[in-house]
Amino acid sequence: MIRSVICDDEAATVNIIRYYIESKNFPLEIIGTAENGRDALALIQKTKPNLVFMDIHMPYMDGFQVIQSIENCKVIIVTAYDSFEYAQKALRAGVCDIIAKPIDFEQLEQAIYRAIGWRVTPNESVNAIIEFINSHYKEKIELAQLAQLTFSTQSYITRLFKKHMNMTIISYVHMVRVEKSIELVESKKMSLQEASEEVGYGNLKNYYKYFKLYKGQTPAAYFRELNNKGFEK
Repeated sequence: MIRSVICDDEAATVNIIRYYIESKNFPLEIIGTAENGRDALALIQKTKPNLVFMDIHMPYMDGFQVIQSIENCKVIIVTAYDSFEYAQKALRAGVCDIIAKPIDFEQLEQAIYRAIGWRVTPNESVNAIIEFINSHYKEKIELAQLAQLTFSTQSYITRLFKKHMNMTIISYVHMVRVEKSIELVESKKMSLQEASEEVGYGNLKNYYKYFKLYKGQTPAAYFRELNNKGFEK
């Protein structure tokens, strides 16, 4: 499960986000809430969530001040202020999405999908496999594990996953590993060697092979292109 917190001084907004996450069975666990910026910062530093829903205008500290003081978590901004200036400031702060109040459920759903980087399907067994892979991608993942997880046969989950995801289970594992390695290089400034080992590849040759397969270019070319667009590697 993705550890999440909701920071908003409006109880109605907190309840709406919580209700929607629980009713849709998103792979998110709400581990805490805060109604002002000071408590929000303390909560995030204590619980170290993966995802934060952050209001901008809160007592004591605003959302941007909190964001500047935290790291290693994704942030979805929730705000009643819809302006280009706020959008620019949010992007500079590195948030992954902005949703406006009053909350539109479709907008919230898409923001969550983009933030967690997972595809969610109508099939619970496929969703369970997706969640398992995203939590255990560093490890060796066996079909037998996934079959036991979903109380199914290996052949059944293989067909089911391909039907809903349009790719094989092993292809999805490698895709997740490549995307996670990119995050490590960009956010934690790891070398390619370090990142490849961290996501589960025993050698650079395999890492380069799958990186090129899913990104269409070598890691060096990919990050060079990012640098040319103004990103830091």
